[in-house]
Amino acid sequence: MRFKKKNIWLSIVALVISICLSMVAAGFYFFKVACVPEKKGFISANSNVVKKSDPLYKQKSWYFKEKKQKWYMTSASDNYKLDANYIPKANSNKTAVILHGYMNNKDTMAAYAYLFHKLGYNVLLPDARAHGESEGKYIGYGWIEKSDVKKWINKVLAKNGSNNKVVLFGVSMGGATAMMTSGEKLPKQVKAVVEDCGYTSVKDEIEHEAQDLYHMPTFPRFPMVEIVSGINKTKVGYFFQDGPSVNQLKKNTRPILFIHGAKDTFVPTKMVYQNYKATKSPKELWIVPKAQHAKSYQTAPKQYEQHVARFLNKYVKN
Repeated sequence: MRFKKKNIWLSIVALVISICLSMVAAGFYFFKVACVPEKKGFISANSNVVKKSDPLYKQKSWYFKEKKQKWYMTSASDNYKLDANYIPKANSNKTAVILHGYMNNKDTMAAYAYLFHKLGYNVLLPDARAHGESEGKYIGYGWIEKSDVKKWINKVLAKNGSNNKVVLFGVSMGGATAMMTSGEKLPKQVKAVVEDCGYTSVKDEIEHEAQDLYHMPTFPRFPMVEIVSGINKTKVGYFFQDGPSVNQLKKNTRPILFIHGAKDTFVPTKMVYQNYKATKSPKELWIVPKAQHAKSYQTAPKQYEQHVARFLNKYVKN
């Protein structure tokens, strides 16, 4: 009888160990899916081909034809070489730092470069670490990249002078990066932030995608996200819960314009209300009817340009 009980306990222990090992193996798989820069089945491939049917054809065509300067910088950590395109605006004392989204690159921000340049801004379009032509091993979802953005801002001021006024702009992960950066100690020359469809926190977005893309119920979503977060801490340097936009926004003192598509399911529209509520500085919110994720500009081009122009004219003086 004692021998039989021992075998039962050994079987239970073996089963528990097997389940734990399986969960850890799954954790490494999902870490690779979420945080390693490689082709993703749930993300459309980037293309520099602009079709005439594109609502932003004029804007994008301008960018690809325009002469660009190459800027380089060493990342704030890990000694990566980072790449950016810079397009000057004659006699301008204003610069927009334009931040792209997850698995995108500087060229995917072509239309936004046109918009800010048209509004009188020099434009700097960095490739985030591990994206485009920038070096890097892992995707930091904005939490790691915010320190790189601070260095890009300092580089703008070093090149353009201390009287230069800087605006941060980003879409999706770039929007989250802009919000996360806004809570850092920044030069006084940073005057405003415009964010489009950024998430409330890294953990919130990872949780949402586990549910939305993989239809993962509460279990095993918990503890799977926590396992992936632990792997991320070891490899990238932070737990997912350490990367909240909302906490950074509470520290932000600069005016911020929030833009979000009403039909966004990739970064749910409800997140923008949490980001807006967390912000104590001057703020504006525009929900774009019928717009899906990161498609507010192409859904309502004229209104988008008008909203951004009005906001910047109000808070960034010549």
